[in-house]
Amino acid sequence: MEGLKIPFLFSSLFSMLINSNAVDTITKTQSITGNNTIISSGGSFEMGFFSPGNSQNTYLGIWYKKIFVRTVVWVANRETPLVNSSGILTVIDPGILALVNATGSVIWSVNVTGSTQNPIAQLMDSGNLVVKDANDKSEHFLWQSFDYPCDTHLPGMKLGKNFETGLERHLSSWKSSDDPARGEFTYRCDPQGYPQNILNNGSVEVFRTGPWNGLGFSGRPNLKPNPIYTYGLVYTKAEVYYHYELISPVVSRYDVSYDGFVKRWIWVDPTQKWEIYHSSPIDNCDTYALCGPNGKCNIANSPACGCLSKFVPRNQTEWGNGDYSNGCVRRTPLDCHNGDWFLKYLRYKMPDTRNSWFDRSMTLMECETVCLKNCSCTAYANLDITGGGSGCLLWFGELIDMKEYSENGQDIYIRMASSESEPVGSNGKRRESIIVGLTLTIGMLLICLSLTLYVWRKKNREQKRKGLLRQRYNDDTNESQKEDLQLPLFDLAAIINATDNFSENNKLGEGGFGSVYKGFLEEGQEIAVKRLSRNSRQGLDEFKNEVICIAKLQHRNLVKLLGCCIQGDETMLIYEYMPNKSLDFFIFDRTRGTLLDWTKRFNIINGISRGLLYLHQDSRLRIIHRDLKASNVLLDVDMNPKISDFGMARSFGGNETGANTSKVVGTYGYMSPEYAVDGIFSVKSDVFSFGVLVLEIISGKRNRGFIHSAHRLNLVGHAWTLYKEGRSLELMDGSLRDSCYLSEMLRSIHVALLCVQQCPEDRPSMSSVVLMLSSEGALPQPKQPGFYTERNPLEADSSSSKDAPSSTSVNEITITLLNAR
Repeated sequence: MEGLKIPFLFSSLFSMLINSNAVDTITKTQSITGNNTIISSGGSFEMGFFSPGNSQNTYLGIWYKKIFVRTVVWVANRETPLVNSSGILTVIDPGILALVNATGSVIWSVNVTGSTQNPIAQLMDSGNLVVKDANDKSEHFLWQSFDYPCDTHLPGMKLGKNFETGLERHLSSWKSSDDPARGEFTYRCDPQGYPQNILNNGSVEVFRTGPWNGLGFSGRPNLKPNPIYTYGLVYTKAEVYYHYELISPVVSRYDVSYDGFVKRWIWVDPTQKWEIYHSSPIDNCDTYALCGPNGKCNIANSPACGCLSKFVPRNQTEWGNGDYSNGCVRRTPLDCHNGDWFLKYLRYKMPDTRNSWFDRSMTLMECETVCLKNCSCTAYANLDITGGGSGCLLWFGELIDMKEYSENGQDIYIRMASSESEPVGSNGKRRESIIVGLTLTIGMLLICLSLTLYVWRKKNREQKRKGLLRQRYNDDTNESQKEDLQLPLFDLAAIINATDNFSENNKLGEGGFGSVYKGFLEEGQEIAVKRLSRNSRQGLDEFKNEVICIAKLQHRNLVKLLGCCIQGDETMLIYEYMPNKSLDFFIFDRTRGTLLDWTKRFNIINGISRGLLYLHQDSRLRIIHRDLKASNVLLDVDMNPKISDFGMARSFGGNETGANTSKVVGTYGYMSPEYAVDGIFSVKSDVFSFGVLVLEIISGKRNRGFIHSAHRLNLVGHAWTLYKEGRSLELMDGSLRDSCYLSEMLRSIHVALLCVQQCPEDRPSMSSVVLMLSSEGALPQPKQPGFYTERNPLEADSSSSKDAPSSTSVNEITITLLNAR
């Protein structure tokens, strides 16, 4: 047998590599001796023998050529390693590529389709190992490794099934980092019903992407077209497959890990590291069928599982005990022959489509008609949501694995019993005659009343907008502030309906101003309603500040004020809803803190800095927040930060940058020394608060109440001590060790210490902060920070202190001190 003969040296420090100077084919007649080379693509990939991790076994694999961190993308003999033996890689008739050990036994080979007298094996620049006829210049391969992927999906590779040949291409994880044999997890494009990608642990579904909707998978609404790669689903009579192609000069791969995650990686040259671009599953709501049939999962809720509207738990006892596996049932059973209807559900991950039917040419109206005629059809939706929507997708039976999103989800229409839309008597029968009678009797009255209300509301809307606010705040509102009070007005009835009459279940939190509630407007928009307490003087002042400061400010890192409601004794502010709550909800909790890796935290730091820069310099009014803290930074669905709560802010015009006050407001632990002691505040007060906040984000510890066994300093003092001793990295939250860039981490700590310096003149402006965080230039040396004081033993060991002075109070609450001047 002639072939490429390879002697093996079994050492963790040695493996046989391929280089670009080598021959790029293996033939029946070639033989190379005394050379470690096997085969090269000549560009991006090389193939050779390797021993993964601490393993003593040897495998034939393909990996990236120009990346020093060996990243294996394909393994030939993953189930049958070479153990303490040498081997031969050869091409034998009729074109079979085989790996033979020292005893002559074939331990791995490929089955070719067709035959040739002149077969060669060649590693393509795409990373595809092929067997072909040497004289065939086409893309006709007798065999290719892309048809038999391991754990990695490369650009140009198909993930799916060929219906004509029966060949299915799917990913399977390694058993461990030391063993490339098939592990427990597989990831495939499932063609049953309408195609979707599914991650399995053995026979158990772990995660599902949802069906393809023309833009992406419905279970990944935030994965949108990007400048790095294109992706899509191809579905024909012959085959179905998911694929992607790189469109920028980056190196990217997609794999399934041995611990059960599907990840896209991007190689970053400056750091010489693989970085995660996105990963699935993301959260508990990605767990397949977590909430059972007809259940919905919303990670922003607690508990996350709930029933779809007009559905109830199948077993209330189990549901109350946290067992959601049996899911939900319709509140009213379907009655197909007496007429059903469809209720529209907004922004959802589409249910499991393995029991579905589809038609690409139907309109949504035709889709409804077809579903209505089939009593087994339970829901329908557009197959493709691009261009206004097209096609028809029908579900039969129970709806499995639905996830609710705050935005970017897909709409679905679910079948309901006709009685669900009409009043139902005590005996459960529809009172159709009563409805008809009432309609005829009061129809004209309703029309007249509606017209009257319309005219009255239109006439009084402007009066409410200008009059009620001025009546409540006529003490010191100047002309420019009056202009700022022009906000959309919401009807009290609409807000009551949106919040389910301010239900405790919708309550998000409360403070000195009053309570905040989650709600849904009629058109489906999710909102947060700040309802000011009627007895809170502080709340009335906050209302005025919120309106004046942010009514007309637009920035991606500021929470958006949608409008207000002033009616009777009620005064409310309506904001965009932030599904991930506030920053303190994550960084000060050991479990939730792991959801914020360094990339996310650094993005949050940069976002807050840009938001403050806009307030201080780029907005039409110069605004000093005065109460910047972790609980006042909200996080949207993508964990982007938005500064909120402007109730204590102050606005200035012209070149004004600060003032002094006899009313010190803010939060101990974040207030600058000159403000807490003398009531002097400026843009540099916010810079100080920002510095404290950055140290908290990095450490996962609160500045107030920070305790260390070696000293009694607060977090700022601890950070300063570590910096002086060259041990700044010890400040880092332990959960960030595997994800942080050391240069970014050290630079962020350095910038934070510059921000918390004692004298305002020594602190940088926010424009300088933004520049320092985004560049790699030299930084000035920080001086000793403000409030670098040692607490007494009793205070250091206590979670709160009634007698603590302003510089050492450990309670993180918003305070107001009135001092005579």
